[in-house]
Amino acid sequence: MISKLRNEMIREGIDAYLIPSSDYNGSEYVSPHFRCREYMSGFTGSAGTLLVEKETARLWTDGRYFIQAQKQLEGTGIILMKSGEPGVPEPEEYLAETLSWEDVLGFYGKAVDAQLATRLRRRFITITGIDLVGRIWEDRPPVKFTEIYPVGLHVTGESSESKLARVREEMERQGADYLVVSRLEDLAWLYNLRGSDIPNTPVFYGFALISRENDEIFFQKEYMDIYERISWLRNCTVMLCKGSASCAVSDSLHVSVRKIYADSPVEKLKAVKNSVEIRATKAAHIRDGAAMTEFIYRMKHRDRDEVTTELSVCDLTEELRRKQGAVDLSFSTIAAWEEHGAIIHYSPTEETDIPVEGEGFLLVDSGGQYPDGTTDITRTVALGEVPQERKEAYTAVLKGHIALAKAEFDENTDGAMLDTIARRPINDLGYDYRHGTGHGVGHLLSVHEGPNVISPRGKGTKILPGMITTDEPGIYIEGDFGIRIENELLCVEKDGHFAFEPLTLCPYEMDAVDSEMLTEDEKEYIISYHKKVYETVGHYLSEEAQEWLRELACTEFVRKVH
Repeated sequence: MISKLRNEMIREGIDAYLIPSSDYNGSEYVSPHFRCREYMSGFTGSAGTLLVEKETARLWTDGRYFIQAQKQLEGTGIILMKSGEPGVPEPEEYLAETLSWEDVLGFYGKAVDAQLATRLRRRFITITGIDLVGRIWEDRPPVKFTEIYPVGLHVTGESSESKLARVREEMERQGADYLVVSRLEDLAWLYNLRGSDIPNTPVFYGFALISRENDEIFFQKEYMDIYERISWLRNCTVMLCKGSASCAVSDSLHVSVRKIYADSPVEKLKAVKNSVEIRATKAAHIRDGAAMTEFIYRMKHRDRDEVTTELSVCDLTEELRRKQGAVDLSFSTIAAWEEHGAIIHYSPTEETDIPVEGEGFLLVDSGGQYPDGTTDITRTVALGEVPQERKEAYTAVLKGHIALAKAEFDENTDGAMLDTIARRPINDLGYDYRHGTGHGVGHLLSVHEGPNVISPRGKGTKILPGMITTDEPGIYIEGDFGIRIENELLCVEKDGHFAFEPLTLCPYEMDAVDSEMLTEDEKEYIISYHKKVYETVGHYLSEEAQEWLRELACTEFVRKVH
């Protein structure tokens, strides 16, 4: 494929061609039609940038995918560039070091962020209107437009008219006459509509153009009409959302139009859930917690002769969720046995699937889309005896997880400061992890949403009451095992400061805990949390699982930590 692309590059006089992971709306998760980087490289992770030059090809991805990318790029000739590692330049920096002013850089403007495109154009001759991958991609899946359906006020808690009014207030504050809404989650939230154009994410492809007086929405057959429509605008100020507005959207605006690049006002409003959304998502998490608790019980009490593989684990978690009312998964399930657990975003396939047998750690990161909420949970399940070294590692992760869950902070605290709280017990044991500690979660939307993030890159990003953010520290030992524990947390006001309330309700793995490493406060937190899990989800379980959970919460558990 790379050689075919180079032939097209020669035909167009292009020296280097940049292929991002995004679609025309800046999405993290995309439909098969837009998986150009995956098609060209074979790397299936959700984040990455491919750069094809005359003689070499390089793929950038972050620490979540280093192990996976190394395996999937083997034999392709594509060089892995480990983003964030010392001495590794980012794509833009690398291009500045290697391309001369007379070299030509190509990329497809509809899939590249407008601000990145602007910076690249200042340095290089660029060709942005040609989709070279589309030329050589035979049998490329089409963009499928699914049925769009409304979501009621009993789940959203606010009308579209009210949301639009609040967006217009922000537009007025920033001096914008128009706002182009590109991000699909923003579009779905703003209009209280959902679809299924992207797997596991209930959104639909489209754009919106909002003025101070009215609004227009472009979807399905009208999806691509946005470019022509905004080209009519003259002598006005248009707000474009950072990270989602493409080069093609920006280029469609007339020279008389003043552009404002700003954080999406819709995203900021969407991140703070109202009381109805919170009540609805709590109901979804109860049923999801029941599904995962039932799953853990079954795994720990399965017949020794029962054949279990990573893929059958995926099937079982989905089956149990659907019994609890889930209409879809919120992302492809990560079911990773032993050494696969060290591949942070590993998802089993027919080629990689292995038996879950003997003793070890099973890491399961999964979630569901329910009619009233989106869930994301990770549990590491211990099967058989757990060696002391692994107990220490698991307990360090649990301590970091609890430290963040118990954190109390104020409006001046940002996501980077909170991140250090979760890492400290893990760092003290001599470990660290190559991913953020937490990301925002949408309501009936994407499992990954901003602006809230708990991560070293979260400087200046505030976690505010009403925001839902994950808490998921981990330890990963390449070739051996992986551990991650994840709950969703709701930020709340408490006695004049901010704190967290766990939404996820599912027991921890007490067979992997070294109680000597826990403080009394940590023990009390676990006891209180398990009691809440039992009282809340217990009656949703089978009789056997309910009795197991009761024993865990009321007797055996207390003995283990004390």
